[in-house]
Amino acid sequence: MKNDTYLRGPNRTQNRSHNIESLNHRSHMKSALHFENLLHDPTKYVMMMIVMAATTVMTLVLGGFMQVSAQDADQPERLALTGATIYTLDPERGGEPIMNGTIIIEDGLITAMGVGVEIPEGAVVEDLTGKQVYPGLIDAFSRMGIFEIGAVPMSHDIDEQGDINPNVKPERVVNPDSRHIPVARSAGVLTSVVTPDGGIIAGQPGAVRRDGWTWEQMTLQSGLGLLVNWPSPRRNYSEDVRELQTVFDDARAYHQAKKAYEAGQAERIDLDSRWEAMLPLFEDEGELPLIVDAQEVRQIQDAVTWAAGEGFPIVIMGGRDAHLITGFLKEMEVPVIITQVLTSPSRNWESYDARYRLPAQLYEGGVMFAIAGDASPENSNRLPYEAGASIAFGLPADEALHSLTVYPAQILGLDDRVGMLKEGMEATLMITDGSPVEYATQVHQTYIRGVKSDMMDNHRKLYERYRKKVDDWHNRKD
Repeated sequence: MKNDTYLRGPNRTQNRSHNIESLNHRSHMKSALHFENLLHDPTKYVMMMIVMAATTVMTLVLGGFMQVSAQDADQPERLALTGATIYTLDPERGGEPIMNGTIIIEDGLITAMGVGVEIPEGAVVEDLTGKQVYPGLIDAFSRMGIFEIGAVPMSHDIDEQGDINPNVKPERVVNPDSRHIPVARSAGVLTSVVTPDGGIIAGQPGAVRRDGWTWEQMTLQSGLGLLVNWPSPRRNYSEDVRELQTVFDDARAYHQAKKAYEAGQAERIDLDSRWEAMLPLFEDEGELPLIVDAQEVRQIQDAVTWAAGEGFPIVIMGGRDAHLITGFLKEMEVPVIITQVLTSPSRNWESYDARYRLPAQLYEGGVMFAIAGDASPENSNRLPYEAGASIAFGLPADEALHSLTVYPAQILGLDDRVGMLKEGMEATLMITDGSPVEYATQVHQTYIRGVKSDMMDNHRKLYERYRKKVDDWHNRKD
């Protein structure tokens, strides 16, 4: 689940966390030594502060000109999208598209949809004849907005110090001006599940809309689950599992102590923000599921069995070997978020198509699943191709599309707002000339909560720049 994009080799799944922690440690040590040296030279220190202040100001000023959020644009209160073929993906409609349909959007929500729908007075009408409308895609495993440039450590904010950080909520540090957001948005990927990393408990992933000026505007839902990095069987496995158990025992003891305090049966309780963040795990409703990063068979089986014994709902993130135990996962009703289809096998003896066939194998085994990318923001626009590749290896096309929309929304508890098109849900959708999981499909326009997106991005800017250069060359006069 972690940053395999930045590591290579057949054992990257087991070694990537250790490598990232080592890199972070060296980076922190270098920064600390550099800062200590500056303190002994007041002139250099003052110059450094001036440069940092100037850089911050320029970033804020230029960022305002370079990337414009559609949230500030003049948006109509009522919008009617007419004449399109609407793929709602709503199970209640039986999966059939609405031909020559109309969608009415008011205050960011879909208020009416169908054929012959009455258009409200004063509504802005967009004629989409010949176009298709789909729900926006959901990237269920992403570092969007918290990781910018691999070679610039200060643009990384994916983890925190220490191994136990259940109180970390990464959506609060999302950079709304990330250059990767418009690129992914232009590909129809309109919702990110921003996922932290590091340690035993990394934090709580949050769902973020891919438009807005601030993290508050962008946040769709905070605290989708508690992210647990299940220990690797390849080193100190028993010891690490015992440490994980101790963490949850301490959190449960804190929950019991707090209940006793609230009931007047204890004089005091020492506040601990880590255990406070885990309290929803122990409530009767089971409000906070576990999202467990597990790849190998032993990891998946042990994590599911342990969670069942503790009484926690669980989602498997990663699931490289999930196809080997589909019967077990189906029986335990455990969904899987597959974190990469477009990748090479992890073992020398596996066939070249091991990961390409994984979604089809889970589908045939009756396991609920979603498809995600490799978490790297610069590759988020490739999400449709992750699902599209699986079609060539046995996954039905409808299931591939559902694995990017309906299924991640259902797995993560977002299906009352996004993942399908339905009255009362957010108008987060894309307008295309074909299925989003087909490579040749063009996304013509997107809307996020009823707001028309700016479709300009870095890729398009470069295309237009060099397209002009080619045209100028063709039109030259020798």
